[in-house]
Amino acid sequence: MNILDQIGQIEMNKTLAQRDIPVFGAGDTVRIDVKVVEGTRERIQAFEGVCIARKSDGINSSFTVRKISYGEGVERIFPLYSPRVSGITVIRRGKVRRAKLYYLRGRTGKAARIVESTRDRNKPTAKGAKTSATA
Repeated sequence: MNILDQIGQIEMNKTLAQRDIPVFGAGDTVRIDVKVVEGTRERIQAFEGVCIARKSDGINSSFTVRKISYGEGVERIFPLYSPRVSGITVIRRGKVRRAKLYYLRGRTGKAARIVESTRDRNKPTAKGAKTSATA
């Protein structure tokens, strides 16, 4: 492990000590609380939408969230370990078969809906049962 990886690991541990990061992936609807600085004041602004991509790269890990605002699609990329992100809440789990949901960019209305998953990702499965990771 080189020096950059060591520094990244230390910073990740600092962020994890301040807040917990829930298990979520593409297709899940998430609410991200972001610290916004306006002049001398600081407030928390919520951004809620569908996670369409996750990038796992150590301290550089990020995720992309898409929502429709006033009929226009809006996407934001959030660094997972950023101090500006004060909290992440999973609203609902989506059932998808892709890791990146970029095809949602070309869809609107009912075509852009994602079916809700009934399976909980945090629960362990029975030993020997097939899961999405082993299947």
